[in-house]
Amino acid sequence: MKKILLFLFSAAILFNACNSNTATDYHVVIETEYGNMKVLLYDETPIHKENFLKLTKQGFYDDLLFHRVISGFMIQGGDPDSKNAAPGQRLGSGGPGYTLEAEIGFPHFKGTLAAARTQNPEKRSSGCQFYIVHGNGPIPAEKLPNYNYNDAQKQKYAEVGGTPQLDMQYTVFGEVIEGMEVVDKIAAVQTAPGDRPLQDVKMKVRLK
Repeated sequence: MKKILLFLFSAAILFNACNSNTATDYHVVIETEYGNMKVLLYDETPIHKENFLKLTKQGFYDDLLFHRVISGFMIQGGDPDSKNAAPGQRLGSGGPGYTLEAEIGFPHFKGTLAAARTQNPEKRSSGCQFYIVHGNGPIPAEKLPNYNYNDAQKQKYAEVGGTPQLDMQYTVFGEVIEGMEVVDKIAAVQTAPGDRPLQDVKMKVRLK
């Protein structure tokens, strides 16, 4: 089974390469009080791309929170229960009533957009919750998991870092192409036990 997973991962990442920027890709902007992040949604993950676009057009994400922030790891948001949530309210279990089929293949470089999920054997994604990788500095090739990364991916991990321990576990479906400093600012906010920011970090998401 491990050999099969390695083969599938190798095929996927060799096909996907480091970045995606085709004529049918879409951009969205995530607005926060710390600034805006322009995000590219990958065409190679059509289920997640179309779902994110659908929710964005509906205004689903407006006034939701980045409810889980771990510096050096990621910032997570998109829980509908976070809208008007009381201080200290436990968040992270809300959803739209459906999950998404996994589209695993892209690595978790710093700045990539990925779908959160609960533990499930099919690695299906949350229908709305997402995270943006913060990462903890450059990662040399010898520190990467034993997957068949290509040279460009090894170089990018060595340059920008990320969270390679999440590769082959969660669906990456986009990346921040402008405003990475905003991710850094949000990742630096003070948090309470449970990783929720002490001061709410609200978002709005719109089409670019």
